[in-house]
Amino acid sequence: MDLRKLKTLIDLVSESNVSELEITEADGKVRIVKADKQASPPVMHYAVPPPPQAVPVAAVPPAAAPVAQPAPEPGHIVKSPMVGTFYRSASPGSEAFAEIGTVVKEGQAICIIEAMKIMNEIEADKAGTVKQILCENGQAVEFGQPLFIIE
Repeated sequence: MDLRKLKTLIDLVSESNVSELEITEADGKVRIVKADKQASPPVMHYAVPPPPQAVPVAAVPPAAAPVAQPAPEPGHIVKSPMVGTFYRSASPGSEAFAEIGTVVKEGQAICIIEAMKIMNEIEADKAGTVKQILCENGQAVEFGQPLFIIE
């Protein structure tokens, strides 16, 4: 295709509302695509929470009675040995390792904590009866967080 003819086609496309032009001739094929001047690369917006503001804490009047905290249930507390996700069973459809009222032996698996895609069985460090389960299935747990109370 002649260079002058190609230049004329480019000028026609740039001055018109045509966004794309393709011409096929015996000596070749030319495709001209007009860049959209209004188009811009997508911009991602993230909402950033404002920094926390210092809020004055109201003083408790001296006559106010202290708030009663619920007494922890007596017994041995099994704590999380790691940070991870707490699971009561080996898989979503399977039976839980321990329920309230289950009698467990020392060394028996009572839950799983997933950490870095590794499933870690947590064993009872004392024999007894499970009195309380302190975490929900799928809950994130911290190191040293109470998981079970065994009596």
